[in-house]
Amino acid sequence: MRLSQKITGFLHNGVSTLWYFAVMAVKENFRNYVGRAGRTEGALSDELALLANGPSLADELPRLLAGARAGCDFLAIRGGTGASVANVSKVYFSSNMFLNHAATNPVFSFLTTLGDHTDYASEYPFFDETTRAAKFDALRGNGPASGPSERVLTKTRPNVVVVILESFARTVMDADVDGQPIMPNMRRLRDEGVWFENFFANSFRTDRGEVAVLSGFPAQTRMSIMKLPAKSRSLPSLARSLAREGYATSFVYGGDLNFTNQASYMYATGWQQLVWQRDLRFDTPPSDWGYDDAVMCDWFADRVIAQSGTGEPFLAGLLTLSSHRPFDVPFSRFDDRELNAFAFADDCVGRMIDKLKASPAWDDLLVVLVADHGYPWPRSLSYNEPLRHRIPMIWTGGAVAGPRVVEEYASQIDICATILGQLEVAHDDFDYSKDIFGPTPPRKFAYYTFNDGFGVVDASGEAVWDATSGKAVSETSPALMDVGRTMLQTTYTDIGNR
Repeated sequence: MRLSQKITGFLHNGVSTLWYFAVMAVKENFRNYVGRAGRTEGALSDELALLANGPSLADELPRLLAGARAGCDFLAIRGGTGASVANVSKVYFSSNMFLNHAATNPVFSFLTTLGDHTDYASEYPFFDETTRAAKFDALRGNGPASGPSERVLTKTRPNVVVVILESFARTVMDADVDGQPIMPNMRRLRDEGVWFENFFANSFRTDRGEVAVLSGFPAQTRMSIMKLPAKSRSLPSLARSLAREGYATSFVYGGDLNFTNQASYMYATGWQQLVWQRDLRFDTPPSDWGYDDAVMCDWFADRVIAQSGTGEPFLAGLLTLSSHRPFDVPFSRFDDRELNAFAFADDCVGRMIDKLKASPAWDDLLVVLVADHGYPWPRSLSYNEPLRHRIPMIWTGGAVAGPRVVEEYASQIDICATILGQLEVAHDDFDYSKDIFGPTPPRKFAYYTFNDGFGVVDASGEAVWDATSGKAVSETSPALMDVGRTMLQTTYTDIGNR
């Protein structure tokens, strides 16, 4: 981070700290009149609820001061010792970012500014800045178009559903056990819709995969931009782009969106409504991660059908969770616990699509099914090889013109530009996202990162590089090595400048 940016951040958070105590004082007076207000139907507005809820100045100030005197100010400012206590998603509750910033503990933000000394722009100095910029200009997805995109939809303004499938890997989808497919529904849907044969995840983690899918921003190696709210909020996003076009935007997860800072990232990037475990009540108890896919997929289908009936265009997102450790599912089709979890998740997704297909909502739907990342199955699969990161993507719904197989190489970062291109919505703010159905150039390729390196794949071959050794792991297409170096360096330069 540049010195000027550090100083600006320091001053911003210093002012925010003063603002925090001012808000607390206003709260103290306001609560005397209205008391506490819950965030239920018919309650006070967000602005008034913010003032009426939470600790009073009398409660808060002694706590902070006492913590500091005792040398425990860290805990006082964090608010506890839980795994995600310092996560700003804990207090983000609104699509109005002013309200979220007022609710955030700025003392914590102030200390965060002082403690973040990472010079992201210098992490991977492969090229001088002039050379890097020139190389990236040849790869960027938002360069001048040389022609129109090929149409694969029958409508330019369909309702859009994006289902992010936990850990769905091509190796699992393609596998049979004793002649029985593990994911028969994904195979069926592959043949019915638009199937992307050479599609790859950008990372091995959900938080980075979500940012790649929803913001078209490449995954990082040893860090996650989702956990840096001051930077992630400036990312482009599918939700923000479609909200500008009049779409209502909402995202659903059966677990805890506080995890890895998902809630703050989503509110900050244009998702108007988030629904997650705390908002849901079902007869069945949640699993370790939350409500399972059987409950959530059925409920989500009903929600999409109901939204369709309003006549207002919408973008609806869903993240599944049953195909995640500990793989606790009511399914025993195979002897392998992991494979049962994938089979269960596949069954839930298949039932959800069938329910949508049987409803009037189907005609106006584009449904995008895509994994958040791959999975190391079989266990012999190396963490850095391309097959480990190969994932399914299927476009289905009544808005899809017909079945087809897409052979172009692409990855999650290309989803935003591709969807927006079909909806005839500008995607100029997505630097990295390429329209898969757009003309060439730019060069079509799949790019991914792992803990300390990258991989690039296209029709010519692959290039995999490991930072620990500083050497190529695989290089069947040497030209792709420069592509990967450019993408990795540009990603970190971009983060450093945000």
